[in-house]
Amino acid sequence: MKARENDNNTLEWADFMKVEMRVGTVISAEVFKEARNPAYKISIDFGAFGTKKTSAQITKLYKPKDIIGRQVVAVINFPPKQIANMMSECLILGGIGVDKDVTLLQPERPVENGTRIG
Repeated sequence: MKARENDNNTLEWADFMKVEMRVGTVISAEVFKEARNPAYKISIDFGAFGTKKTSAQITKLYKPKDIIGRQVVAVINFPPKQIANMMSECLILGGIGVDKDVTLLQPERPVENGTRIG
């Protein structure tokens, strides 16, 4: 895929391949009291890629008990980012609705933790 001139939103295939989107299983989730916006602190098991922590503003559609044990898709190769008093190590992916409600992306059927999305 070759980028078109004057189109800053077009990616080269090599750019896309740099994004490490992986499947992981949520192993813990709790209300993130210190966050500015309603969010959860979440730990996700990515198999050989380890367990990573993140913060997710998914409180409109999910309770912590609803997501524990659920597989999700996340980007795992962003640099850590400070969010309130924790370091976020990945970014859970979801569809953002009209009212900014987030619907989590997940595989259609169970797959091994760490499976690459491509």
